[in-house]
Amino acid sequence: QVQLVESGGGLVQAGGSLRPSCAASGRIDSKNTMGWFRQVPGTEREFVAAISWSGGTTYYADSVKGRFTISRDNAKNTVYLQMNSLKPEDTALYYCAAARRDYSWSYFSASRITSYDYWGQGTQVTVSS
Repeated sequence: QVQLVESGGGLVQAGGSLRPSCAASGRIDSKNTMGWFRQVPGTEREFVAAISWSGGTTYYADSVKGRFTISRDNAKNTVYLQMNSLKPEDTALYYCAAARRDYSWSYFSASRITSYDYWGQGTQVTVSS
């Protein structure tokens, strides 16, 4: 089992930055691809970013590419999402997710909700205009 706890969300003005983090505990190993997703009430959960165990492979949704950066510190079992140049449309509940398998070889697999087995409770990000 893997437990994920997000923190670091908040309220920020457009153009500002936030850095949510996701602390993982339990059975983390080299297979685990980690991802961030987001969801607005009444809409489907959508992919934001994913990272391989080594950190050498990352994927981003087109809507955040160039503004968000995903990273991980395996010594701390923590994944980060640096969010810059935030826009009001980035407002959402942001979820951290862990996959039991390594999906870093494929954007399609790494970005698919069903690839992930464990989910955190989410951290709210609100961007005001």
